[in-house]
Amino acid sequence: MGIIQSPSLLFTNYFHSSASTHNPKDAKSQRFLRSKFNSSSFRDVDDALAFFNHIILLRPLPSIVQFCRFLSALVGMKQYHTVISLSRTIESLGISHNIYSLSILINCFCRLHLVNFGFSILGKIIKFGLEPNTVTFTNLIKGLCIDGKINGAVDFFNDMVAGGYQPDVHTYTVIINALCKCGKTNVAIELLKGMVERGCEPNVVTYSAIVDALCKDKLVIEALDLFSQMRNKCISPNVVTYTCLIQGLCNLGKWNQASALLKEIAGQNISPNIITFNILIDNLCKEGLVSKAQEIMKIMIQQGVKPDVVTYSSLMDGFCLCNQMDEATKLFDHMVSSGIADVFSYNILINGYCKSKRIDEATKLFDEMIKSSLVPNSVTYNTLIKGLWEARRPGIALEVFKNMCSHGQQPNKVTFSIILDGLCKQGYLDEALTLFKAMEKSRLKPDCVSFTILIDGMCKAGRLNDAKELFFRHFEKGLQPNVYTYSTK
Repeated sequence: MGIIQSPSLLFTNYFHSSASTHNPKDAKSQRFLRSKFNSSSFRDVDDALAFFNHIILLRPLPSIVQFCRFLSALVGMKQYHTVISLSRTIESLGISHNIYSLSILINCFCRLHLVNFGFSILGKIIKFGLEPNTVTFTNLIKGLCIDGKINGAVDFFNDMVAGGYQPDVHTYTVIINALCKCGKTNVAIELLKGMVERGCEPNVVTYSAIVDALCKDKLVIEALDLFSQMRNKCISPNVVTYTCLIQGLCNLGKWNQASALLKEIAGQNISPNIITFNILIDNLCKEGLVSKAQEIMKIMIQQGVKPDVVTYSSLMDGFCLCNQMDEATKLFDHMVSSGIADVFSYNILINGYCKSKRIDEATKLFDEMIKSSLVPNSVTYNTLIKGLWEARRPGIALEVFKNMCSHGQQPNKVTFSIILDGLCKQGYLDEALTLFKAMEKSRLKPDCVSFTILIDGMCKAGRLNDAKELFFRHFEKGLQPNVYTYSTK
């Protein structure tokens, strides 16, 4: 096509498929090659390329329709660069592109964030005297949405309609989904109404996109209304629709309604997936309703859905929040023996031990984590450092801090706030001031939290002049004191 350069993908000398045992000149071999190529059922991209390399040596060559089927199979494998390269080869063989092959090419450019090249293909379509179709326009709209050019996508959609082209349900769904993801839910709802007025019926994917956006905006009543409208139109909700509603209800603490929806799913012959169960279990655990979460986990196992690391971690976090550390430890041991414990799992239990004042067990678990070749992250270090300060072990806390720096884990503002707080609470005010000044000279500038911690420490130690000076420096740095800062002052 002369539009984009890609590494050569042809004539790879690969031919380990069953086709390699045949001579392409043999009539039986040719029939096999053509049949396999036309079916477009390939094991992988190498298998597909091997057949392509042989099929282009046969005469007569396959039609553009057959090549389109082949290119669509590669799109299904997400081999967008390969499709672009092979399209050029097909054209060089003297086979003229049609609207379908060019629409496939537009799709590939758009998937690769090259929407401008996609529009250049649209120009080529018009130059060839071909008629763009809904798929052509939908691919370009999708490309604009992928690049975050939502306003451009809406404008292009309107131009499409004004030009007499009828968008289909897929076109509407693409743009509605993009509008919802960028927070323009109201615009998406208006588009949904316009869609119905134009006689294009939304499908479950269209409705689910808006239901999800409404739930994320905490407009669950509106989401449930839309859910009812959807069912009144005999459009059956799927597991995604239900999962969005369950998440929305959980976010508002409406556990009973969320659990009722889970039961309704079973009644609708829809299988809840791991995401559905994990959302409910995680939210129940965060509210301390661990026994209810365990009940949901039993239902989950009964329905043949295997708990994963997220499920176990949520439950373990719930036990820690309820100070049931022995139960949390048993669950963690099970995760370790199953080989699914990760950094996140260790962080939960370390935090639980710190909150329960079992700092020795937290430190031991931290050491075990390193021995198991897991790399602690900033959350791990911050949690342990805070626990050690609260356990009045400043020396060890500072050792862990040094360990953090020496192992390439960059301290963040949270880390420094923890250390500042620890130093102030244990009377090391001069050391706290030194650290604070070092922060001011570094890229990690003190924020409102850091100022408030230090002001509070100075006030409690009777160093009111230092506190007052810090308070006014707060303004000089362009920071706005919060209610805690003023309360401290």
